[in-house]
Amino acid sequence: MKNVLLSLCVLSLVTTLTLAQDSKDFDTGVAKFRAKEYDAVIDMFSAMLARPDHNKRFDEDLYFYRGQSYYHKNEFNKSLDDLKQASVLEHYNKGVILWYEVRCYDKLGKTAEAESNYAEAVVAAEKNKKTSAMILADRAQFYSRHGNKAAADKDLAMAKSLDAGNKEIAAATVTTTHAAPPANRTAGDEKKPTQVIVKSNPNNNAKREPDATKTQAITETPASSSAELTAAIAATYKDEKRYALVIGNSNYSKDIGILKNPLNDATDVATELRKSDFDVQLITNATYVQMREAMRKFQEKLTAGPRDQTVGLFYYAGHGVAYQDENYLVPIDADVKFEDDITRMCFPVQKMVLANMERTNSRMNIVILDACRNNPFPATNRAISGGLGEMKRARGSFIAYATSPGSVASDGSGRNGLYTQELVKALRKPGLTIEQVFKEVRMNVLRQSGEKQFTWDSSNIIGEFYFKLQ
Repeated sequence: MKNVLLSLCVLSLVTTLTLAQDSKDFDTGVAKFRAKEYDAVIDMFSAMLARPDHNKRFDEDLYFYRGQSYYHKNEFNKSLDDLKQASVLEHYNKGVILWYEVRCYDKLGKTAEAESNYAEAVVAAEKNKKTSAMILADRAQFYSRHGNKAAADKDLAMAKSLDAGNKEIAAATVTTTHAAPPANRTAGDEKKPTQVIVKSNPNNNAKREPDATKTQAITETPASSSAELTAAIAATYKDEKRYALVIGNSNYSKDIGILKNPLNDATDVATELRKSDFDVQLITNATYVQMREAMRKFQEKLTAGPRDQTVGLFYYAGHGVAYQDENYLVPIDADVKFEDDITRMCFPVQKMVLANMERTNSRMNIVILDACRNNPFPATNRAISGGLGEMKRARGSFIAYATSPGSVASDGSGRNGLYTQELVKALRKPGLTIEQVFKEVRMNVLRQSGEKQFTWDSSNIIGEFYFKLQ
């Protein structure tokens, strides 16, 4: 039995180390992609895919980025192969894949296939006006190059009516060439598309479920510069409303266990979120009633926000427990003597937080839980698991945990817990997508904990989000 347990421990350690190395290699590859070092991306990600022990959860993104890199190297057939593989693996950003496939088919002279992909992209984004406008404006230029002025005029007119505030679309015109582009033209020969363009870096920790109504943007075109991308992103999200509810509970009874860091954690996170244009509601050392009332106000703000232009963020630091397939946040006035007291005196995340956020106009719901500490109710430990459990993903949600499901994290010895310490640092960095922010957190927490604490994210978001652009 001892040998079996030792083998399991060794296997777990090897798996963790492999995942950490894969995560590091992947982040390096994405950085090289952003720097347009496409040969390096192809070499790195090909090596990762060829390694039998690599973590398969990265595959969808490896094909996704390698496929784009092949496109930029004018290897369009290889690009198509990778993009289709990313689709088979259910990569969440279907819009990016479809648009790159359009470009590949167009450059290969396969006009019918390109047009079909445009049609799929338009259908996928039909409930999102801004995204629909960008796709239609791009397809207008496609039709223009292929001599179909009537279709080009129709698409461009529709794009302008859907997003009148988009200056690039408003200034766009179409000129019929009456000739299809040659199949052997090189990348960048075509006129730059008029759509707003955003780089994508999706999360790797869970399969994402597509939501056609939430598609926001696609990846860069060959001619896009960093400054143009930043300006385009800012224009796309200039009217976005951001609301956050931040809770930090430290002052528990001695029976539960006083925590040093959550008060500071919540205060510091609230400060950083305000710098990223969030309207923040901060409550500390909250009772059950105070948490319910704060949640009610938070939900009202998200409901009143403009549809598809509202983002909600919930952050909690304090005690938390997993009980009967639900995660509960522990108010400071919780008096849990028996197991059934948990459902009456603690705050359920899935039923109260995620469910209420989902019933609003928010396009994206971000939940951050720094609550993966030891069981605060030892008398009930038979029914309560260590740490928090992985939750069902609500529509358009990004859920971040301080450590992996079922594991625990220490409260920390400095001003902040280790997880929130690194989260605050990452929030300050401009130009990172939400996925990149939490990968940065994961890498630094893993390193500083001696590879004992592995953070965990679960996502099914569609579209992009940046805490800070510049």
